[in-house]
Amino acid sequence: MIRPEDAQLHEPTTDDPLWGETNYFGFYLPEPAMNIGVYTLWRTNTGVINTNVSVNSQRVQAPWEADYWDAWAQVAIPQERSLLDYSLPNGLHVVCHEPNAVWDIRYEAGPARLDVRCTALMEPFDINDPEQDPLTAAAQQGEGFTWGHAYAGHFDMTARFTGELTLRGTTHQIDCVSTMDHSWGVRQERQSSVMSWMHAHFSEDLAVHGIFSFDPQLGSNAETPLSLSHGYVMDHGKVLGLTAGSGTSRRAKFYPEEITIQVTDETGRTLDLVGQAQTTFPWQAWPGTVGHNVLARWSSPQLPGQTGWGESMDFIGLEELTGLYARERS
Repeated sequence: MIRPEDAQLHEPTTDDPLWGETNYFGFYLPEPAMNIGVYTLWRTNTGVINTNVSVNSQRVQAPWEADYWDAWAQVAIPQERSLLDYSLPNGLHVVCHEPNAVWDIRYEAGPARLDVRCTALMEPFDINDPEQDPLTAAAQQGEGFTWGHAYAGHFDMTARFTGELTLRGTTHQIDCVSTMDHSWGVRQERQSSVMSWMHAHFSEDLAVHGIFSFDPQLGSNAETPLSLSHGYVMDHGKVLGLTAGSGTSRRAKFYPEEITIQVTDETGRTLDLVGQAQTTFPWQAWPGTVGHNVLARWSSPQLPGQTGWGESMDFIGLEELTGLYARERS
């Protein structure tokens, strides 16, 4: 169960220098499609933060081809260590006004100025809480259950984002429903696992969030089966854990061009969803990973006339990626 104090930095449970705590705020404009990400990775034991801000409305293969990309490998953790109010040298200033519920995210650097409020639409979804996540409850009944060390603590949460982005003299109004997350644990620099972190937001009253596993060994342009690890449906503010989910991603250079999933929530309701990529961006949260990021337009036969929006981040470590491309070239 996520507590109000989990909005703050956690005391590391180990002196491992790779202990990390992350905060991610992702939001977008639907038309024209533009995806925006604000990220910090706090290496509490070493006293530094990896941080980046991205804006992308294109189909790009390199970060510098996007509308905007500002990535800092390390800045010193401010003397007053706090996730509730911090200012960084890259121009990012985040204030949490209400724990796990209301944040103001401000950023100003060069041609970019961002001023956005994130307001929670639900309680945080704790992937480690069997009372909230039916798949965690089922897994704990088996043997050898453990989540990855990077996610010793983790929650996802659907929220409303309002404000504006000004980039190179053009101001974009932001008013969307999207998803943020917060993790803490030992996070390796070399990512050894894969994960598809995706969501479809149809309104303030309905959103679907899921984390799926997939096998990148099938190839960069393969149609890849998806297997649900955990997720939820947010229905009028109520969080309904998913009990089952599967699907496929049709890929191009590992980016999910078309995502087809079927999920069932704890009430027994099943939703079929199809997402079509509108953008592509190689988001490197930190140097050792690539999140094959797309902003997708979503539809569902159970939701006629409604359009959903949300990003999919398909993470593959660089070591594995280079091996996969080497195999395809041979």
